[in-house]
Amino acid sequence: MINLLSWQLGKFYRCQRLQQALKAILGLILCLSTILMPTEIASAAGDLSRQPVTEITVSLGNEAGELKLFPNLLEFESGKRYKLVLKNPSSQKHYFTAKNFADASWTQKVEAGKVEIKGAIHELELKPGAMAEWVFVPMKSGTYNLRCTVAGHTEAGMIGKQRRG
Repeated sequence: MINLLSWQLGKFYRCQRLQQALKAILGLILCLSTILMPTEIASAAGDLSRQPVTEITVSLGNEAGELKLFPNLLEFESGKRYKLVLKNPSSQKHYFTAKNFADASWTQKVEAGKVEIKGAIHELELKPGAMAEWVFVPMKSGTYNLRCTVAGHTEAGMIGKQRRG
């Protein structure tokens, strides 16, 4: 009887030690994953700027004075890097307004003339004959509206959509 009790206690003790060891290993794995995860995210963000870029040109109006975006439907893939070349061939200024789209994207830069702008971009004003380049990576899927907010231009049809999957 004492041998049986001794064997049961030994088995119980070994089981407890095994559980403690597994808890310690699991705790170590969780701890290391939380330490290493921000580094991996930062590395991925750094790689976004090195991805090949897909260039898309959008004309805000045209030389005939039409108040339209050409093309008026832009499709992007989340996580892919793009250069949006915005041109204003018309004789009047236009705005390229895409706040929600911009908020759901990582902007690498906007370049206009000899100026490079970094950070959050919500609206670009293009004067007659101007051109700007917006380099970005869409981060969230969805459909976003874009428009020219110059008085009367939205109502005249200078609107579009951006979709990303």
